[in-house]
Amino acid sequence: MLRRIACLLLCLALPGCGRETGPEEELRGVVAAAEEAAEARDAAALFELIAADYRDGQGNGAEEIRRYVRGYLVAHQSIHLLVRIDKIELPATGLARLRATVGMLGQETDSAAAWDLAADVYEFDLTLAREAGAWQVTRADWRRAVAD
Repeated sequence: MLRRIACLLLCLALPGCGRETGPEEELRGVVAAAEEAAEARDAAALFELIAADYRDGQGNGAEEIRRYVRGYLVAHQSIHLLVRIDKIELPATGLARLRATVGMLGQETDSAAAWDLAADVYEFDLTLAREAGAWQVTRADWRRAVAD
């Protein structure tokens, strides 16, 4: 469960700055920046993505998800992600639904062997809200990806 929840936040990041963009471009920028933050193991950048009222399908709130992410970053000395955005919906102003497939490869910190890697692929359904100019995750559900 730790890996799935951590992967959720590892597939997101802080919004880009500078040029004017539409909501879909902003969301793609959030995902790209989050991927970079996760691979850099930047917990502070990842925590910025969690809305105060965050909930997930496992009953976790914002503090629980922060604890899981912190633990995941401590447990893995390296993290590599492959993120594919499958769908973006904008049902209302300041509200987005995003589906992403995330392939994740991490090396355990306490691993003595260089080949002792953890690999997973998950599908995420995320709800994001734009508050004070920044997108944050308010809801997340995930499942192990199944090969077609």
